[in-house]
Amino acid sequence: MSYPQTLTPEQKLAEAKQHLSIPHIVVICGSTRFMAEMAQADLRETVAGRIVVKPGFDMKSPHGLSTDPADAEVEADAQTQTQVQVLKARLGELHRAKIRLADEVLIVGDYIGDSTRAEIAYARSLGKPVRFTHPEVAHDS
Repeated sequence: MSYPQTLTPEQKLAEAKQHLSIPHIVVICGSTRFMAEMAQADLRETVAGRIVVKPGFDMKSPHGLSTDPADAEVEADAQTQTQVQVLKARLGELHRAKIRLADEVLIVGDYIGDSTRAEIAYARSLGKPVRFTHPEVAHDS
């Protein structure tokens, strides 16, 4: 007697996306210093018929999550440092979820730092294809 094979969550997601005719999903990764380039890549990918997900904002720039514009620059007190670290961790987990959702990863920019390198490794561990806007930096990953 044979039993039906249980699908992994990833296989279930792939089947659901196919059943719902969801277009190819691309997640944009890279240093937030390339936010303008990410916006351009978003436009190119969208025009090509792909759904694009990318970082929501740059933690180093003023962002409206605080009431005081001076809060955009990290203060020296421990409470602010802890809040920033908690937010960074939450955003990192959210971005890894975007990678899990996506069919492909697009690395934007001509520099790959530690965070981007970790995102590339995570995507590859999931079997996601990784593309680069600057192929010459692919060897840095």
